[in-house]
Amino acid sequence: MTDAAALAKERELIFRNLFDGKIPSRVPVGGGMSFDAGVEYCGLNIAEVYWDFTKAEEVMERICEEFPADSAPGPGRRYAGYYQLLGARPFVMSSTGHMQHPNVMGMLPEDYDDFIANPYDTIIEKILPRLYTELDTDPYTRSLVLAKAMRSRDDDRATLGAIGARIRKKYGFPAMAGGSTTAPYDFMADFFRSFTGISSDIRRYPDKVVAACEAILPILIKKGKPAVPSTFGQTGIPLHMGPYMREKDFAKFYWPTLKAQVEALTAMGHNVNLFVEHDYMRLLDYLAELPENTILRFEYGDPQLVKDKLGKKFIIGGFYPLMLLHTGTKEQCLDKAKELLDILAPGGRYWFSFDKSAFDTHGNLVENLKAVLEYVRENGKYDNPDDPEENKRERVWRGDEIAAEIEKNLNSKYYKTWEQYRAEHPELEGRPEHVIAAKIKKYEDHM
Repeated sequence: MTDAAALAKERELIFRNLFDGKIPSRVPVGGGMSFDAGVEYCGLNIAEVYWDFTKAEEVMERICEEFPADSAPGPGRRYAGYYQLLGARPFVMSSTGHMQHPNVMGMLPEDYDDFIANPYDTIIEKILPRLYTELDTDPYTRSLVLAKAMRSRDDDRATLGAIGARIRKKYGFPAMAGGSTTAPYDFMADFFRSFTGISSDIRRYPDKVVAACEAILPILIKKGKPAVPSTFGQTGIPLHMGPYMREKDFAKFYWPTLKAQVEALTAMGHNVNLFVEHDYMRLLDYLAELPENTILRFEYGDPQLVKDKLGKKFIIGGFYPLMLLHTGTKEQCLDKAKELLDILAPGGRYWFSFDKSAFDTHGNLVENLKAVLEYVRENGKYDNPDDPEENKRERVWRGDEIAAEIEKNLNSKYYKTWEQYRAEHPELEGRPEHVIAAKIKKYEDHM
């Protein structure tokens, strides 16, 4: 077995124990170097790399070689060509080449009733043309725009997929299937009504906001289903708006659909990874209601309080202040790593990670990040790791079943289940349905 293969096996066992709520051989180490910061570190032009992802391999290789972590680096899901061709307003490239998400509004207050009655069709007919300006045109041009944009996206995904496979093989990373979605209230705020719009709506149309979050919930559950279920996969959900709300508003508008979403994804067999943004310390009792082994990566707060209240049920990460790497001495940075290990590592269920990823490499970041990652890898070892095969948690993969139920109830003229499609195409009678159905469904979901 090669060194890379042995390392991949070691990491696989670490994550298997972590996701099963057991004590691994050592604390898994999350990387703190973002793709954008890695591009800067390599002396490349960020905009050029986002437009030509063949240059991403150099960046990812250098991150792997110099900043040791247990999860492979990657550029995320922001494809410059795709968004440019669509005329995207929610995702734009800044003058420095970074992909940014402005505060935009794609849904008007008068759209609430239509959205509640039929969210998928309202998104297609009204909201997308407002958010993606190149779709706001005649149907012939719109079809060409969408075809070009999707081809651009798929080409970039294929390039990055091939690079990722080479990186995993060379540097010893297990294949971890990934998915992502958004909490319903955050989705309404981020893309449809904007931060300011939704904050006004909960006063003016409170019942409609609740109904809209419930209406979009099934679609966002389906969106979070990874294409290939895996014990080592996870569905990521960043939590945005909760800490900025009064608790009674959080309890009414934000929490019910988020809780239902995490419960459904967990029932589908997924590991759910929540990025708990800003200060959730006053809301910890809500998080305590989530399914066991949900991953909670905290941006801010009291790690001892979180360990005491949530550490026996959930996988905890975050808390390490990335800014300390930029401004602190090496000794200060290692002391902080030791402090978090001492608090969060005992008993397992700890994934070392930072409160955020580095945006750039100013100050002492490079030297300090290397030192911290190496320190945690060497000092985060457990004396009593569990056997990953003993009392292994049984996973019931219900993703297809739950997604099929959601699809059946979408009630959309634009989304067709295989049964609906087949009923409209009698010419497929007698053809190899097991092949055709999978392909038709794949591209229906792709859209």
